[in-house]
Amino acid sequence: MAHNFHIPVLGLGFSIDTPLKVARYGISSVVSIVDDELTERMRQFHSEKNNAAYQPIKKTEKDYRALRLTAYLNLLDDLVAKQFEVIKKLPFEEGNDLCKYFELMPEDSQLKQGYDLMMEFEPGERRTIFENILRAKMNRGNIDVNIMAKVDKMNYVNDEFTGDENTDAMAALRGFAKSKLTSSLVLSAGMNPHLYSYLASFEDFFPNEQGELRKKVILKVSDFRSAFIQAKFLAKKGIWVSEFRIESGLNCGGHAFATDGFLLGPILEEFKTRRNEMLAELSQLYVTSLGGRASLTKVPQQKISVQGGIGTAEENRFLLDYYKVDGTGWGSPFLLVPEVTNVDVETVENLKNATEDDYYLSNASPLGILFNNFRHNSIEKKRLERIAKGRPGSACTKKYLCSNTEFTDQPICTASREYQNLKIKQLETAHLSEEEFKHWFDLITEKTCLCEGLCASAYLKNDMLKPKENNAVAICPGPNLAYFSNVYSLEEMAKHIYGKLNLLVSVKRPHFFIKELNLYIDYLQTELKNHIEDLNGKKKKYLTNFKNQLQEGVNYYKKMYSETSGKALLIQELDYNDLLASESKLHNTLI
Repeated sequence: MAHNFHIPVLGLGFSIDTPLKVARYGISSVVSIVDDELTERMRQFHSEKNNAAYQPIKKTEKDYRALRLTAYLNLLDDLVAKQFEVIKKLPFEEGNDLCKYFELMPEDSQLKQGYDLMMEFEPGERRTIFENILRAKMNRGNIDVNIMAKVDKMNYVNDEFTGDENTDAMAALRGFAKSKLTSSLVLSAGMNPHLYSYLASFEDFFPNEQGELRKKVILKVSDFRSAFIQAKFLAKKGIWVSEFRIESGLNCGGHAFATDGFLLGPILEEFKTRRNEMLAELSQLYVTSLGGRASLTKVPQQKISVQGGIGTAEENRFLLDYYKVDGTGWGSPFLLVPEVTNVDVETVENLKNATEDDYYLSNASPLGILFNNFRHNSIEKKRLERIAKGRPGSACTKKYLCSNTEFTDQPICTASREYQNLKIKQLETAHLSEEEFKHWFDLITEKTCLCEGLCASAYLKNDMLKPKENNAVAICPGPNLAYFSNVYSLEEMAKHIYGKLNLLVSVKRPHFFIKELNLYIDYLQTELKNHIEDLNGKKKKYLTNFKNQLQEGVNYYKKMYSETSGKALLIQELDYNDLLASESKLHNTLI
């Protein structure tokens, strides 16, 4: 690949068409396929914009969800292919997209070095030969897709269950599997055995006669143990995990999955030291499960990448050099790159002017999972207005996050007006004190409609909002975005990632390992505060182990800092006094 970084999935709408903006430059990105209504509307928008035929796929059609997703992904593939062919035919003239393709690359790339050398040649036969070699070496970026494995709502028609293969995640998988993309499926948010088993129903996930995979699997994971378990489950079914995408538990955007106190550094160390062991065991399981299905001369490649809170070229290079990862993910900073993501003007301005305190962990997600939130979301203003009018909750139109059956036979969403009304009525009969009532009322009404909120920005930016449609935006950046305070171009962000430009000059920012450590200590303190009155033996043991694990992480960083090899790579940004201050804060957290 031309680049060693990718752009992870960003909400529902923020990166829904990012491949159309970056893939022609060799940059891979990830599209969410949770919302088939969003993809259908974006298919119409981009079809009309590019004079392509558009035939709507209505909800009345059988298997409409999968059909919509396949059609949209096929359109992305067609449009990116056309863009890429146009670029390749351009002359090598400074300032055009062909030159931009090479100039965005890191300086240590052989292709970039070859390009720089070629540009010094005078026009002639020798330069033409060089130009043709460079064109032949070009590759477009991947159009990868993301499925949150456990966002798998059961669907009904006239109160009749439509079947296991028509749940949301299963239909989304089918939509990707039947598309003509040659790319990867990113599975996140935990293991879904039913969904994982369904992968084996599609030929594209198995190697062809040349041992190549048309469609690959990437697991987004937060620790080695769970990664190994999931990969073994898949290998036994003949499905190869082509990449483990390690993400910080808390120093990330979107939903946050706190580990049991395991920090990113020690997690990466375990992947580094046990990588070959895991590869050997998975290879054996994989080859055995394939049987005579394919004759493999070698096991497919298995990559490791990391994302979550990376903010400087030094941190990026450190991960590549010290932990030997194959790539890194840069997500939240691209929310301030308008040519790459769909963020409306008002939200961009709010993000530009935000401080560290504006980014926080919330209970806003109807999934019951911690959610990285932004205080100046316009959807937050709308939520408070509804409460003030005595009508908390949202109209639930899309129903992707329906999971609660406390009051109903079929699941409903905890952010919906229906659920919150029923739950508040129940609360009113509990005879609580005013303080207790407010506490529980706030927890109930904190839930926010993410189905609408995470799409609204894409509709606003592209002038696609329908009359009377909700324009309230939910955005969920990682806390790392607090240190970026301007609007940037793709070129500027790529240069920043590769150390050709520093967008954070004079910005006081902790090393991303320290930032994550402090986020975990804050999380521990919040957990203690929330359970101060009901801290039973089991919970106390869990929190004690959590604290001890954090201390193990601190000890790991202290050891790394004292070693020459680690010091040379890390000392530039990891202030040892910051590490000691965090350790002191951890010691003072009494359980």
